Amino acid sequence: MNIETFLPNKNLQPYIRQFLIIGSESGMQNKILPGSSLVISFRLNGKISHKIENQEDVLPISGIAGLRRIPRLIEYSRKTSTLLVIFKEGGAASFIKEPLHHLFEMNLSLNHLFSPKKISEIEEKLFHTKTNFEKISIVENFLISEWIGSKQDNLILDSIRKIRKSKGNLKIVDLLMGMPISRDSYEKRFREMIGTSPKQFSNLVRLRNFIDSYSSETSLTEAAQEAGYFDQAHFIKDFKTFTDETPKQFFKLSTPYW
Repeated sequence: MNIETFLPNKNLQPYIRQFLIIGSESGMQNKILPGSSLVISFRLNGKISHKIENQEDVLPISGIAGLRRIPRLIEYSRKTSTLLVIFKEGGAASFIKEPLHHLFEMNLSLNHLFSPKKISEIEEKLFHTKTNFEKISIVENFLISEWIGSKQDNLILDSIRKIRKSKGNLKIVDLLMGMPISRDSYEKRFREMIGTSPKQFSNLVRLRNFIDSYSSETSLTEAAQEAGYFDQAHFIKDFKTFTDETPKQFFKLSTPYW
């Protein structure tokens, strides 16, 4: 697997974390863990499938994946490559009119959100363009043309920073402390901009932080307690939902993950 990373131009930096171009010559399977940002994908070559048990669902040439609670097993055929747009938290709201929580656990063709004619033209350009820099430029120009105005909500973005600083262990009542807003209004604004509820987002941050920082030198029980899980059964249940494996199975690293 080859991965190239590209930073967005200055006009898109407030909304997009990075672009990735991922290629596989021999084919591969990859486990995509739940992430904190929406992702737009443009398949450049080959075939990419989402595998569920014994079923295979071929992904669209151009698609968007919303936030989710569960992982996805993605299979790349031989000589496959794809271009990914990784948004910052809340960044996609400035390009998509649909409230982002409507995309929760969804994987849709971009034709559902943008002009099918325009998407077809982008796919054609990407197919005939040779260099990766040119491909990135095509996607950047497409996104700039779809910008609907900044929808960044400083109150929500400040909440994201606090949740990350606490490694997902900040309660909603603590987030709301001192805010001139009701809980219902706050949660509605959060879901529309981020794509899921504050509680689900916090849980996502906590589990991802646990996985990324885990060391085999520490027992799973101790590491779970340090991450804020004091109920072992609850921790294992949440972990299995997040990864589709128990902690012991997962950390054998039998399948690469993102």
